[in-house]
Amino acid sequence: MPFLIALAVLVIELTPAHFIYTGPFLTAVPALAAVTLGPKGTTAAAVLALAISVTTATYNGAWGTTQVYSNFLALILVSVAGFITSRAMQERRQRELDQVRSIAVAAQEVVLRPVPAHLGPLRAGSLCLAAGTGARVGGDLYEAVQTRYGVRMIVGDVRGKGLSAVRAVAVALGAFRETVHYEDDLVEVMNRCAAALRREVAVPGAYGQEVLLEGFTTALIAQVPDEPVVQLVNRGHPPPLLLHQGRASSLMPSLPSPPLGLEDLITDLPEKAESYAFLPGDRLLLYTDGVIEARNREGEFFALPEAVEGLGVGSSPPELLEQLHQALIRHTGGDLADDVAMLLADRCDGPPESPSGEAGVG
Repeated sequence: MPFLIALAVLVIELTPAHFIYTGPFLTAVPALAAVTLGPKGTTAAAVLALAISVTTATYNGAWGTTQVYSNFLALILVSVAGFITSRAMQERRQRELDQVRSIAVAAQEVVLRPVPAHLGPLRAGSLCLAAGTGARVGGDLYEAVQTRYGVRMIVGDVRGKGLSAVRAVAVALGAFRETVHYEDDLVEVMNRCAAALRREVAVPGAYGQEVLLEGFTTALIAQVPDEPVVQLVNRGHPPPLLLHQGRASSLMPSLPSPPLGLEDLITDLPEKAESYAFLPGDRLLLYTDGVIEARNREGEFFALPEAVEGLGVGSSPPELLEQLHQALIRHTGGDLADDVAMLLADRCDGPPESPSGEAGVG
């Protein structure tokens, strides 16, 4: 709107309609910009208004008149006041946004816990990155637990953001953390998580109509026993990457299955976990779709397999995840459109470590 007004003033002053007094309209340009465009936009609008004022005064031969200098003085005063006001408003909004973000991060950290460095035969690390487009907490989840059945891990993504997503994350993780210690069947562990989410959604008034109609959770559960294998149950989640001898491959399920909450769309749900070789020296990366859907300015997706293959060989999982973090930042220019969660596990040589209890998430 400020620039449209400036254009209208220029048209009036350079046509026979210049007898219309446009001073108040031109003065309004930086004032309106201060409300909507921020300090930089206010400065640009003020410079444009001054340029138009000089141009029209020269074109109409109005230099030397009291009216021209009065217009200049009013325009300068309004521009300075607009810039100061706009900057104060921007700083206030930034403080409020920072406060909301800190509350969102605190809420997420209550649910998510750091993954320990060692879990049985694994060295592990985790990373969680919040999207830079807002302050609403996301629905990414992950966990790693050492049990009598081996190390069990989950990564998932609840559709949506905000408190409803946090509640769903807490429910799914709570069911997983409890079930993994008592249920030997990995498919049944996934079913228990799905049942917990169904019970949560059934609570009257707990969720809005959009969540009830379109809510779902993608999830992937992995189990690493003492044998050199990894067992997977995938419910609509991006497949994990296995790095073996420097080459990354996706562990695709043989039978695609719907996310949790959409079981009614298909009858053939997985009856048993699928096994893949996971040898000493191999790496397993579990991640959410915010990683592979990250785009650069040209709209190109992040090439995760190539990035994983380029990771340092002797680095620890947290160091490797930090390298992936930096690669994502370079690819997106620091502007993540969605939350990102990753869990990296290295299979170590030698006998597994003694159980140390429950591990967490990051």
